[in-house]
Amino acid sequence: MTAPTVTLSSVAKRYGRIEAVKDVSFELEQGQTVALVGHNGAGKTTLIKLMLGLIRPTQGTVQVLGKDPARGDFAVRQRLGYLPESVSFHMALTGRETLAFYARLKRVDVSDMAGLFERVGLAPAAADRPVRTYSKGMRQRLGLAQALLGAPRVLLLDEPTSGLDPALRRNFYELVSGLRSAGTTILLSSHALTELEDRTDRVIIVNEGVTIADGTLEKLRGIARLPTRISVTLADGAGITAPSGGQVAWKAVRDRTFEAEVAPENKISILRDVTTDPAAVAALHVVEPTLDELYAHFLGGRGMMR
Repeated sequence: MTAPTVTLSSVAKRYGRIEAVKDVSFELEQGQTVALVGHNGAGKTTLIKLMLGLIRPTQGTVQVLGKDPARGDFAVRQRLGYLPESVSFHMALTGRETLAFYARLKRVDVSDMAGLFERVGLAPAAADRPVRTYSKGMRQRLGLAQALLGAPRVLLLDEPTSGLDPALRRNFYELVSGLRSAGTTILLSSHALTELEDRTDRVIIVNEGVTIADGTLEKLRGIARLPTRISVTLADGAGITAPSGGQVAWKAVRDRTFEAEVAPENKISILRDVTTDPAAVAALHVVEPTLDELYAHFLGGRGMMR
């Protein structure tokens, strides 16, 4: 088993009397995509700064690729990629000059700059245009290209899809999937919970500097035990006016379509009852608790993981 690429052990960060992070511990593995979610001020950006080595913990330890990132080990920083929430570049430089500047800072080769522009969805012509002519989405993609310089082993992305249209968001997550398959550890900090739901291996929820939930969606659903929604559309001429299903309170939502919320432990038996006569069912949909719902649940202090 490979060693974790990132390890935080009992980490706290205080600014005077303000505790930005309190006793946070987690590990990130090679080839893992992890969502770090929480409201503004929850401690997400502080955690990212700790992993980058930009600040030191007040207590506890941070290890990135086996080293303390705050000690300034250049070899570690070369293997880290970072996209901040608000990217800012020199407006007079072109896209090509901007990447060349960051490549020199990082001491990495950028011989295939055209390929890097293509990977992030920037047209070749954009490379030689001043950054001041870029839209917000183009600057965001240039920031992503900067983060990818040197083929980082650990990629920390803060609101990476901000300013991207739906097509570019899909392209971004395809890129993330490819990086994950190549073994890159990717941490995504985002408020866009819906788009994260099917694209991450694990979710870490933080609130007021504390980790309140950490696990796969399946694990978090098991802890939260929120109801599953079942939607049934009856076939024309089925000869019944409502689905079967024991003591379930079916609610009519449209013509011949009914919905019910059921406890997780009852889901299988109810689905079995509903499909006793398959010919009577025209459509059947099962909706598990979403990441938005899980986030609200844990943020409300129910089923918190301490």
